[in-house]
Amino acid sequence: MCILTDSEITSMTSAGLLITGGFSDSSVTPNGYDLRIHTIFLPGAVPETSDDVEIPPHSWFAVSTLEKVTLPDSISAQLWIRSSYARKGILGSFGKVDAGFSGTLTLSFFNASSKAVRLAAGERVAQIVFERLCGKTERDYASRSGNYQDQSGVTLQPRPVSGPSSSADGKSPPPENSS
Repeated sequence: MCILTDSEITSMTSAGLLITGGFSDSSVTPNGYDLRIHTIFLPGAVPETSDDVEIPPHSWFAVSTLEKVTLPDSISAQLWIRSSYARKGILGSFGKVDAGFSGTLTLSFFNASSKAVRLAAGERVAQIVFERLCGKTERDYASRSGNYQDQSGVTLQPRPVSGPSSSADGKSPPPENSS
C-alpha cells in the first residue's frame, strides 16, 4: 500500500474520484484531505442540524461530512481526528473506508473534557488519508455489504438489506395470495 499525495488527490478528484461532492482545494493536505462538518447530531438535545451546536462535557455526538467520498476498487482510506479537536478533549472512533464506498461519512465523537465545545458546520474535523491497494479488490464494499452505500447526512443504522423478508425501502413485502 502507498498513501496518495496532494497532487494525486487533486488529480483523481478532477477525474471524478475520491471527493465527488463538496471538494475544497483549501482542505487538501500534503498526504490527505480535511473533511468538514455538514450536519451535527446530539442525541436528546439537538436533532440533526447544520447550525452551530454546543456539545456538553461527557457527551457523545455524530457529524456528517460536507464531502461525498467515492472510492474506486483499488483505493481505501483511513480517518484521523484533527489534532485541534483532540487537544480540546474530543475523541473520535473511526473505521476504515472500504474500497468501492460512495457517500458522505458519519463520524462518531465523544467530548471527554469537562468543558462544552462549540462546533460549526464547515469546520474541518477529520483527515481522510487515501491508500492505494496492492491490487483491485475481488468484491468491493458495494458488492459485499453496502450497508451505508450512498448515505447522506448522519446515518446511524444500516439500510435494510433486500431479500425475501424485506424490500429495498425497508418495509415487508405484501403477503402472497395463498388461494
